Amino acid sequence: MVPGLLLHKRKDGGAQWLYRFTIHGRCREMGLGALRDVSLKQARELATGWRSVLREGRDPIKERNKQKREAISNLHYLKDIALDAFESRKAELKGDGKDGRWFLPLKLHILPKLGCLPVSEITQTEIRDTLAPIWHTKAATADKALTRLNICLKHAAALGLDVDLQATEKARALLGKQRHKTQNFPAMDWRDVPAFYKTLCEASTLTQLALRLLILTGVRTNPLCHIHKDQVDGDIWIIPAENMKGRRDTTEEFRVPLSSEALEILKQARLLSRNDFFFSATY
Repeated sequence: MVPGLLLHKRKDGGAQWLYRFTIHGRCREMGLGALRDVSLKQARELATGWRSVLREGRDPIKERNKQKREAISNLHYLKDIALDAFESRKAELKGDGKDGRWFLPLKLHILPKLGCLPVSEITQTEIRDTLAPIWHTKAATADKALTRLNICLKHAAALGLDVDLQATEKARALLGKQRHKTQNFPAMDWRDVPAFYKTLCEASTLTQLALRLLILTGVRTNPLCHIHKDQVDGDIWIIPAENMKGRRDTTEEFRVPLSSEALEILKQARLLSRNDFFFSATY
């Protein structure tokens, strides 16, 4: 074991590698990463590297902060800033943003044209020209892209980079009011639902079973696709907060009462599913 390398176990069950050292008569500790992310071999290599820095009379923590500042000084293209901003917001997003919905408006509509520009050079004119093709035809998407871009510019400013924090609002003024008429999604007339439900009962594929459960419970598709046997307690379906729509820190678990018909559907689905997810074969 490398001298000074420690494994600290937290109350929440996690563990973190630490490097403890003394410099100028002061005992200090620096984190080397979580146990789940950093192996013992990697932790030893990191600790050995920082011991070398210490032997040279330099404070490993100050040296690491210096390296971060130098890396940040090179992180000035929008594509890099956007990724860094996304990383910093993952803790706020459902599933740490792994489904990609937060980043998608940037990826599709901003970065292809502005990604390789230094953030200091991004003006309202470039933003306007980038979003103009979809400003009216895809209003909601364009608005999300503009909002995400504003977050990226604020992130760049927090890193100490020279950016115009008013660029997105200026671009919004140049683009003008959106001429987009909100349209509802096509929906089946409620009077036709019983007949449609009856046709679904003619076969028992996972897709048809899922549609029947959707009609009976009125839930969104995400919780339906991720319904697990552990979420069903008697005649109650307990949907975890992470499967509900909304921000991670504002959503709570949701309880759905299950009728005898719904329970029978789940019973049939369990016979067809490949694992403990009722509708695992449908996606």
